[in-house]
Amino acid sequence: MKKILVAFILIISFLKVNAQFSAPDYIKTSKGSIIVQPVLHSSLILKWNQKTIYIDPYKELDIYKEYPNPSLILITDIHGDHLNIKTLESLIDEKTIIVAPLAVKDKLPDELKLKTIVMNNGELKNILGVSIEAIPMYNLPESEQSRHIKGRGNGYVLKMDNKRIYIAGDTADIPEMRSLKKIDIAFICMNLPYTMDFETAADAVLDFEPAVVYPYHFRGKDGFSDVEAFKSLVFEKNPDIEVRLRIWYPEN
Repeated sequence: MKKILVAFILIISFLKVNAQFSAPDYIKTSKGSIIVQPVLHSSLILKWNQKTIYIDPYKELDIYKEYPNPSLILITDIHGDHLNIKTLESLIDEKTIIVAPLAVKDKLPDELKLKTIVMNNGELKNILGVSIEAIPMYNLPESEQSRHIKGRGNGYVLKMDNKRIYIAGDTADIPEMRSLKKIDIAFICMNLPYTMDFETAADAVLDFEPAVVYPYHFRGKDGFSDVEAFKSLVFEKNPDIEVRLRIWYPEN
């Protein structure tokens, strides 16, 4: 009886730990669904057409064990919540390709550099059947003293079958974001003082009108941005834009 009780407690504990992460979402395409898995802060996983794509993986998290080793890893910038060498080394296998801006590659050890394809702002590449466009990400007003200067980091637009997915990275409401077209899914940051506030993020989203928006990367210096208020602002002006609130801070 004691062994049964212990086993039951372990199962419940396991479920509680795993329940902290959001369940994945499924976006239909003609080549099967895109699985969207929120992970942590700036980190997420996309799985489609037998490919697994990790974006900005950092920290050692149990959820990584539930997914295959990444076919692709996209890194947006040099800061620790986007680039973590220990995490990268724990996830990659011999087939993994890393896509990153030059500033990121320069910080990688030689073994990881050999696996890295550099993309600069404005470049477009097809890698493993996924179209990847590097989009600028930077703070406004532009300054050499900014935490995120133009040209160093990348946002990304991925095309999977007929779906276009925008990953903002750390950015303000830059013209390159506001002028985006035909975005099906957008991951939008909103955390002061590092990126933008939720009102500015909502205004930018209303400009480029993605079909679905995930607020992510919303923990700032003084706590969390008000993603519920962001959702309300977007819905008030354009109820056709779906804002999906998911768990991005499973430790809280």
